[in-house]
Amino acid sequence: MTFRQFAFNNVLRNKRTYAAYFFSSAFSVMVFFVYAVFAFHPGLAGGALHSQVATGMHFAEAIIYVFSFFFVLYSMGAFLKSRKKEFGLMMMHGMTDLQLRLMVFIENMLIGFFATIGGIGIGLVMEKLILLLAENLLELEETLPFYVPVKAMGLTFAAFMVLFMVISLFTVSILRSSGLIELLKSSVKPKPEPKASFLLSLLAAALLAAGYGIALRVRGTAVAAALIPVSVMVIIGTYFLFTQLSVFLVRLGKRNRGLFWRRTNLLLFSDLAYRMKDNARIFFIVAILSTVAFCAIGSLVGFKSMYVGILTKENPFAMQYQSYPGQARETEELHVGRIREVLEEEGVAYRHLVAELKYAAPAGSERPVMVIGASQYNALAEAAGLETFAPGDREAVLLYYANPAVRSRSDEGLRVLELPEASAQLDVSRSLDSYLFPMYAQVYVVPDAVVAQLGEAASADRIHAFQVQDWKSTKQAGKRLTEELPPDRSYSFFSLAYSLHILNQAFGAVLFVGLFIGAVFFVAAGSFLYFRLYTDLEEDRRKFAAIAKLGLTDGELSGIVTKQLAILFLMPIAVAAVHGAVALTALQHMFAYNLIKESAAVLGVFILIQVVYFLAVRSRYIRQVKVG
Repeated sequence: MTFRQFAFNNVLRNKRTYAAYFFSSAFSVMVFFVYAVFAFHPGLAGGALHSQVATGMHFAEAIIYVFSFFFVLYSMGAFLKSRKKEFGLMMMHGMTDLQLRLMVFIENMLIGFFATIGGIGIGLVMEKLILLLAENLLELEETLPFYVPVKAMGLTFAAFMVLFMVISLFTVSILRSSGLIELLKSSVKPKPEPKASFLLSLLAAALLAAGYGIALRVRGTAVAAALIPVSVMVIIGTYFLFTQLSVFLVRLGKRNRGLFWRRTNLLLFSDLAYRMKDNARIFFIVAILSTVAFCAIGSLVGFKSMYVGILTKENPFAMQYQSYPGQARETEELHVGRIREVLEEEGVAYRHLVAELKYAAPAGSERPVMVIGASQYNALAEAAGLETFAPGDREAVLLYYANPAVRSRSDEGLRVLELPEASAQLDVSRSLDSYLFPMYAQVYVVPDAVVAQLGEAASADRIHAFQVQDWKSTKQAGKRLTEELPPDRSYSFFSLAYSLHILNQAFGAVLFVGLFIGAVFFVAAGSFLYFRLYTDLEEDRRKFAAIAKLGLTDGELSGIVTKQLAILFLMPIAVAAVHGAVALTALQHMFAYNLIKESAAVLGVFILIQVVYFLAVRSRYIRQVKVG
């Protein structure tokens, strides 16, 4: 047997331990490869949006690559620690320090090579499915055909082989400081009893409470200002939560005799403090990674929902054309005629509404105000499903555009609207928020007679609204008209269906990038826990085998292991879920927009995935423990 064959057989003999590392690495390679496939796809070679998508894919690749470096580095460190006794036996039989390091280097490179090939292979198999998924998320009008991604394959293979080589060089240096005696005794060295500081435990609770309190109390732009200090407080508090407070609470539980001596709780609590202390850093990393995944995906989904909601709420009509003062009436009629013509060509049934908002100069004010006749306002409001009203002869109603996500409510306006041009003095009887005229901060609804007295000479903005029952069917017509009627100072054209299509494409690209990055973070978080769990497998086998001789049944063994694994897998996710819920609530406060449904959906999906993962690992781990 050659030395290379010996290293290869070592990998095969430890395939159970290396399986999670191999598949997690292959998953990272696959995601990196998927982004490379899109970045180099010929169908995304032109156009502003396509260029943004390609740039986003390369950015995602960079994030995944940097994260993969630290992920693989940690994973290899965990495996080397679990194999210290094995390395000690090899050195006892004559293996030199240089040969040991060379063997570890070859093993790492073998796993890295096959993980890279496997990740690229899985990516190729799933390429067409992922391309179809991207078409739907990005709402691309043209299909993304399957192609042989030579550039993507070359970039992925070269990048990850360099990564695994650098990681291998790093990991072999870990073995230098380990002597033979230390390697042999690594698995039997007694652990000191874990201790926790009361002051640091109190500090953890105080930091988390203060961070949550600030995040939930601030509003508006103050949320952005509080982001960094609150994040620092929560991160430090989370670290001390796992390293100090959790151990402190376990020790308090052990002092409760009724709880400690109940059934198998003695075994659970006796080992729990050690597990909490040993896994504190892993819990911290997993909690922070999962929080990042929660917040990233939740924010992206929330932002899309918010902007789509605002867009559809503020634009109750399928299309809207608006002319401004100075535009020739002939040009306006020509444009409106073209809109009607395109709608008819597309077979769209519509209702055409016209309204005129006039500029008036109130007495005692340097700024003009916008006024609209009650009959024209009521026609638009009725078509949009909004409240209608009829002001009295000497009354006016003030409409505010008050969208907290875009701008705060303006001042209270005029209590008395005096219009010398119309010889009218009107009491502003009421005011209300309205999204009917989002382009204006304030609009006064006045009697029709007052508008008539302003005369034809008054400057005015004319609005042509086109109401369509199925407004989503106007996307193609909206695209044609948007291209024919580009933005100009004298007029504006807006198509709700086409604007929503553009918005969905932009957010689809961001969501596609963020979704996979969040998935990588979440898979890595679960893999960290899996690696740490199997590091303690041999010790758990010996421990439970000894206890079984004293009468521990299989049912009791399964119960103890289930509780320990539940704490190991679910506690960091529970902490991350609380962090994520607070963060997404603060995001709601920042934009004054309800994101409860989106936040609950994102958190629910992540928690469900982790629960399924826990159940699968639990079943396998219990079988492995019973083997011993």
